[in-house]
Amino acid sequence: MLFPFLIFIPLASANLTELTFELADKEIQCFYEELQKDVKCNLIFQVVAGGHYDVDCFIEDPTRRMIYRKHKVQQDTLAVKVELSGVYRFCFGNQFSTFTHKRIYFHLEVGEEVPIIPTAEGKDSALTQLEASCLSIHTALRSVMSMQAQQRIQALIDRLHAEDMNTHIIYWASSETIILFLVTVGQVIILKRFFTDKRANTSVATT
Repeated sequence: MLFPFLIFIPLASANLTELTFELADKEIQCFYEELQKDVKCNLIFQVVAGGHYDVDCFIEDPTRRMIYRKHKVQQDTLAVKVELSGVYRFCFGNQFSTFTHKRIYFHLEVGEEVPIIPTAEGKDSALTQLEASCLSIHTALRSVMSMQAQQRIQALIDRLHAEDMNTHIIYWASSETIILFLVTVGQVIILKRFFTDKRANTSVATT
């Protein structure tokens, strides 16, 4: 079972896990999933915020054999057929980053979709109009779910980018305000000193 670091978003399907988590600098975050032999597994991940939007990713089987590894990648999709039953490890690394945290979207789908209209084993039967309509609706809903997942990722990226821009604007405006205040105070002090020195010189000349 997967253990998310920050945010866990369970979906309707029991074999589908989707989460977004934060990965600190110089850290490795791993998730564990028990898989059975010959089961198909689909993995999708994407860095949605932080630095150059890159991360290390590797997957190990129950014998700690590396079955997938990529360095400084922004996103990737992987479809594999499990060769050995046991607990698999999905890890993301940010060791190369000095101070930048990364936020990662992680999607894991295990197994194949169960047919909504089961058929007798070894028999092919023609679908009724109602069954055909159900299959069509089901396919359309699956497509909508996929589009919604993509929209959520893009919305998250846009929101984080907007927050980052807002933070930079606030810092820049604050810096300008402080600089303007210091310049104003400096001008007042210089002008005040100028007139003070002038009065002092006039008094000396009169004496």
